[in-house]
Amino acid sequence: MRRLVLIFVMALGFVLGGDAIAQQLQWRESSRDVPGRSLTDPRQTDGIEIYGSHGVITIKTPRRIQVRVFTILGQTVSAVTLNPGTSELKIAARGIYVVKIGNITQKVVL
Repeated sequence: MRRLVLIFVMALGFVLGGDAIAQQLQWRESSRDVPGRSLTDPRQTDGIEIYGSHGVITIKTPRRIQVRVFTILGQTVSAVTLNPGTSELKIAARGIYVVKIGNITQKVVL
């Protein structure tokens, strides 16, 4: 019963206030090393690397970039400008997300 109520509240939140939920997700700068391989080849993406693991999308970039993150259904999760360095976005909901940076589009499974 508790799980059903939680699913209903989350669905209602997306329908009524998806933008409010998206605003609660905040990117934060990070200095930790990211384990694993980048989902993008930095030689082909102007040095931009995208990682996804354990509910966190991590982006490493050598320059200031515009980043948009969407659900697989096309709903905007985050739309920000990131500074050079490593930034992380923690997302509680598991699923497939689409990260768009300029002409780079990458699916991330969390």
